[in-house]
Amino acid sequence: MSGTPDPDWLYHHFEARGPAAELAAFRQAAAGAGLIPWQLDLPALEEDWLHLMLAPGPHERGISLEGARILAGQLREAVARQQARAEALALTGTACPLDLNALFPVPREILALGPADPQARDWLWREWGTPCALRHVAAAPGKSADTATHGVMRLRFWSADWTPWRALQRMRDRFPTISFSLQPVYDEGA
Repeated sequence: MSGTPDPDWLYHHFEARGPAAELAAFRQAAAGAGLIPWQLDLPALEEDWLHLMLAPGPHERGISLEGARILAGQLREAVARQQARAEALALTGTACPLDLNALFPVPREILALGPADPQARDWLWREWGTPCALRHVAAAPGKSADTATHGVMRLRFWSADWTPWRALQRMRDRFPTISFSLQPVYDEGA
């Protein structure tokens, strides 16, 4: 199953509860940059931009071929710089407390396909249960520890098109001493 190019975003409440040491290990494993470092086909993008600039609307003034080539090349360079930053951040970033790519990394051969490729989207559905990285992952209100030996991690986030149940099941398999709960919230104000 593949997601749509413009997904619906669903709000979720997430909780992980368990022994302090195991919860700390989960927190460390789950922290990441919160992004997927896709490998974009820069030559194809540059060509697409060139063609878009050479085909203005009926009431728009066009750009010269030379100008379109220069601008398409500048766009390619800017995207290449951004892609390099994303790759570096994916390796070192920890600002996102629940990064599915940190827990269950997208393989390089899938990253090389790009975000729109059907095989890449199918991989995300199969492994995570959602076609995109989680968004706006943040701590939720509530006390952080129940006792001296057990703790709780409460988060809120948005996921694309569906609840990431497959990732949740993989978390349960990987961290069996932690109790995970995930609740979609259909009324955002709840």
